[in-house]
Amino acid sequence: MERKTVVIAQSDLERQKAVCEQIREYWLAQGRTPLAFVDTYGCQQNEADSERIRGMLQSCGYQLSDTEEGADCIVINTCAIREHAETRVYGNVGALVHTKARHPGQKIFLCGCMMGQPAVADRIKKSYRHVDGVFNPHQLWRFPELLQFVLAHNKRIFATDDSAGNIAEGLPVVRTSDLKAWVSIMYGCNNFCSYCIVPYVRGREKSRPLEDIVAEAEGYVAAGVKEIILVAQETTLYGKDLYGEKKLPELLRRLCKIGGIRWIRILYCYPEEITEELIQVMRDEPKICHYLDLPIQHASDRILKRMGRRTTQAELVEIVNKLRREIPDIVLRTTLISGFPGETQEDHEELMSFVDEMEFDRLGVFTYSPEEDTPAAEMADQIPEEVKEERRDELMELQQEISYDRGQDRIGQELLVMIEGKVADESAYIGRTYGDAPKVDGYIFVQTGELLMTGDFAKVRVTGALEYDLIGVLSDEYTE
Repeated sequence: MERKTVVIAQSDLERQKAVCEQIREYWLAQGRTPLAFVDTYGCQQNEADSERIRGMLQSCGYQLSDTEEGADCIVINTCAIREHAETRVYGNVGALVHTKARHPGQKIFLCGCMMGQPAVADRIKKSYRHVDGVFNPHQLWRFPELLQFVLAHNKRIFATDDSAGNIAEGLPVVRTSDLKAWVSIMYGCNNFCSYCIVPYVRGREKSRPLEDIVAEAEGYVAAGVKEIILVAQETTLYGKDLYGEKKLPELLRRLCKIGGIRWIRILYCYPEEITEELIQVMRDEPKICHYLDLPIQHASDRILKRMGRRTTQAELVEIVNKLRREIPDIVLRTTLISGFPGETQEDHEELMSFVDEMEFDRLGVFTYSPEEDTPAAEMADQIPEEVKEERRDELMELQQEISYDRGQDRIGQELLVMIEGKVADESAYIGRTYGDAPKVDGYIFVQTGELLMTGDFAKVRVTGALEYDLIGVLSDEYTE
């Protein structure tokens, strides 16, 4: 069945705005300001979605809280990629029955990728009766009317229609940081890797128009944002569905023209889709961070094929070497899966050798989690949990050594650092370099007696290194 992107009509979005105002009046009539708590699991795409949920809640008159206790509305944005995240969601949702018992008027909503799975939504409906509402990623834009329904009727609502996927422009956003902004450039995925549920719960690839992305970034920069972070399930394919060709390089060029942006960061680039044009733009545009997240997942050709990946180990080596040759200071991050069905000890050792040879700057390893209704979950040769964990630990121990050595290589280098805050009771600040993506990578601790402000960019000379973090001093204070 052909699935077409649905762009939400402006009239529908205006209806949601009107609902927000009605909810705001509802609370004003009660003479108090309600509290809302939003909890997020999973990837940066979910982070971006949660910022929109917070924006809608604020438009409805809610004050945002950092705790579930006492909140009038709780929204949990879930992740379906890893079993550990799903287990935590069920545990935390179960515990909310006690929170709600203390606050009977509390409304609890679940959203995100887990809620895109019919079996999960059904489990919530039957076994978690204290949950008031469920909506999948396609229905996020309708959250105000779902909230209004629950408030008005004190009944549960489940908005889990399997739509083609909706793009809603202009939703309100409340960012968790004044310095950085997650910008979703496309939704969904067409890859259908054998282990992944995302194409089923988020739908097929749906690119946002260039103009809308640029306008969103301009708004963030006008509000003081220094770093724009582009997110999608696969950023390298941006524009192909909408324009008939990949448009990430053009989007980057347009974003670089916005005054006030200091850094533009690209996440989740599939190696096989990285073009010469993309490399050139990254090399030539000074605002683009020399940083790429390459979700490789494995290095054994046999396992890559079983995963439904479109690369071989030789091709992975070629693209990594090419990136480092063309952009010598590039920082490369990747993620791997240990214990995929059918993975032998020989496959694991091949992966270990690959990691040792490639020496990625950043690397995360996750044990394989079977997802219902995916081909990999039905494979007969599942790996015992203890073996998955042993292999993961071996990979991470190797990476710790690599990361430490690469950090040592940084000593003496001068790096541009964005200051994110002060270390309490010390003459030191915490910051990030171009090689550190927020929430997933390390920090640099800057020792100085000078007064620095959050959002400042400072030249820092690296004086020490740990496994994942750096230590440095302001360059103008540095002496041999």
